[in-house]
Amino acid sequence: MKVIKIGGGCLRGQGVVARIVELIGERGRGNVFVLSALSGITDQLSIGIKMALVDEETIPALIDGIRQEHLVLAQTLIPEEQDFLRLAQKLEKHFIKLERYFFGINFTREATSRMRDIIISYGERLSVILMAGVLQARGEQAVYIMPREAGIITDGRFGDATANMELTTEQMEKNVRPLMAVDTIVFIPGFFGVSQTNEVTTFGRGGSDYSAGVVAAALKAGILEIWKDTEGFMSADPGVVPGAKLISVLSYEEASELAYFGASILHPRTVEPVRKSGINITIKNTLNPDGPGSLITEQAVSAENVVKSVSHSRDIAILKVYASGVGLRQGILAAIATCLSDAGINIKSVVTSQTCICLLLSRKDIEQAHRVLSDIRPRLFRELEAINDNALVCVAGDGLHNHQGIAARCFTAVSEANVNIEMISFGPSKAALYFLVHEDDLEKTLQALHSHFV
Repeated sequence: MKVIKIGGGCLRGQGVVARIVELIGERGRGNVFVLSALSGITDQLSIGIKMALVDEETIPALIDGIRQEHLVLAQTLIPEEQDFLRLAQKLEKHFIKLERYFFGINFTREATSRMRDIIISYGERLSVILMAGVLQARGEQAVYIMPREAGIITDGRFGDATANMELTTEQMEKNVRPLMAVDTIVFIPGFFGVSQTNEVTTFGRGGSDYSAGVVAAALKAGILEIWKDTEGFMSADPGVVPGAKLISVLSYEEASELAYFGASILHPRTVEPVRKSGINITIKNTLNPDGPGSLITEQAVSAENVVKSVSHSRDIAILKVYASGVGLRQGILAAIATCLSDAGINIKSVVTSQTCICLLLSRKDIEQAHRVLSDIRPRLFRELEAINDNALVCVAGDGLHNHQGIAARCFTAVSEANVNIEMISFGPSKAALYFLVHEDDLEKTLQALHSHFV
């Protein structure tokens, strides 16, 4: 049995979705599918929350737009009118509920974390109802089950939940396993689960990949397939490095590092549950389903060249915290981390010296981070400096730490490209080295490294 995750990029437009429906019909029987929302729906819901807080007149148009997007797609894919009307009735019940939630936040002028998670989970809910209905209309034995009924149990943290694998495994064996007959196609929405008190909690942006990992581990799947609109992990971004190659096999560690540091192929947390269960992951291109794709496994075959990929992220900013003897003062880093955590800001990485702490943050968070840390500055440190014109470069490959001279070769290649390195980290992971360069130098840095190593 496979667990197959289909992302929003594959659920975009009538032609693409029609192709996905055909693939599911050909390859889906006896397997479990974890679905993202249709492309763009989660963004519409998130923006809709902000608009509904201040203007109730935006709500009907928002709901009608989402309704039409799903119904037009359903009508295109379902040949018989009676089947379409049956599906439309099921969907309408959810559109009505969703509209009520939006009017609720407008009335209270408050969008709590709890309500926000409920609303943005609707993209995935609608997606599985739509796809199951389309497959049923084509004569397939297709069913959907929501996370509450399936038993995907979380730690209860809104917006960034983690699955309780012990409880989830127990519940899914009881609730989902009986649905998995030989010819049945089972759909489960990704992105969210429920707490032990039945509160909807989402896994964070891009969390449908993680959901698929949780489902695969809980059901002891033979393999987890991630269906994308790309071939798999590449040795670099083909849009920046024309000679980028497909990576056929990589380790869990390599995949995690590449995902964390910029490769958008896989959510970084996807590996967590499947690695513990020894389940391999394959990335498959829906436009080339019989192609090799990328295989992610515990121990990748050793490559002649230890560096497998050079990835990057522009979503990086530095917040420098200056204070005398900051590296020796107890509690200062904890105070900073607590302050940022309370503001909902994630710290990507930290580099410290005796006079400065460098925090790597997402660019969208840099202004807020500067603002909230300014409130505690007088008693803890003397100065804050925000820098947001850098880009992060990650050199990834198993065994980087065990190969003498890798760092020297890396920095020599960058130097020969006339690029100055702003900050370096080589230590937290055995499979990655990362550093910062000025954003204007990113393209030639990636090309120089790829040419040297790959």
